[in-house]
Amino acid sequence: MKTLAITDFKAHALQVLGQVAETREHVVVTKRGKPLAEVIPFSPDKPRPGKLADALVFEKDIVSPLGEDMWDACK
Repeated sequence: MKTLAITDFKAHALQVLGQVAETREHVVVTKRGKPLAEVIPFSPDKPRPGKLADALVFEKDIVSPLGEDMWDACK
């Protein structure tokens, strides 16, 4: 994993992004020596953080487990 100061990242952002896409190597951007952000290559197969749809289970039919007569009683 490569580290890069934020000033260098700002000056060469397009070049760094191109290298990350090409080499698939992560780059840690630092500010005053402390990690600030990580630039990682995009992967469409990998679930991205914040996608709630990947965390939920969707049932096809939510009425059938109760039965139609129980469904009317539960309204």
